[in-house]
Amino acid sequence: MSSKFRLTYDVLDVMAVYAIADNARNGAVVLMSGMVRNQTGGRAVDYLDYQAYEPMALQVFKEISDRCHLNFPSITEVVIHHRLGKLKIGEISVLVAVGSPHRVEAFEACRYAIDTLKVEAPIWKKEFWLDGVSSWVNSPV
Repeated sequence: MSSKFRLTYDVLDVMAVYAIADNARNGAVVLMSGMVRNQTGGRAVDYLDYQAYEPMALQVFKEISDRCHLNFPSITEVVIHHRLGKLKIGEISVLVAVGSPHRVEAFEACRYAIDTLKVEAPIWKKEFWLDGVSSWVNSPV
């Protein structure tokens, strides 16, 4: 897999993802940054832990990109990076960037990519709350 699709325990780099999505044909680069928020459903979050079946997740990222290019043929690039492991409040968990000659397609493809990733990628999130309780979110576990 190329640097367009990445799973890492390292801090995600917004500028690096933007640079991968950008090229001279673009009139727009749309970048979506998903972050750890301090509450879920009114319950105070301490931190999150992300786990993945990595080979399959990277394949799903590529398939999402392929479908973006099929559904939005004018886009130039799709970049998906997702963080794994323990993330604190405010840390970035996922970056999706789409380059395109026009903004409408870039916005639509970016939304399609993140929405599809949330459903199809084998990435699981465990929420740890300040009261010491934890639970898996959208996980078969």
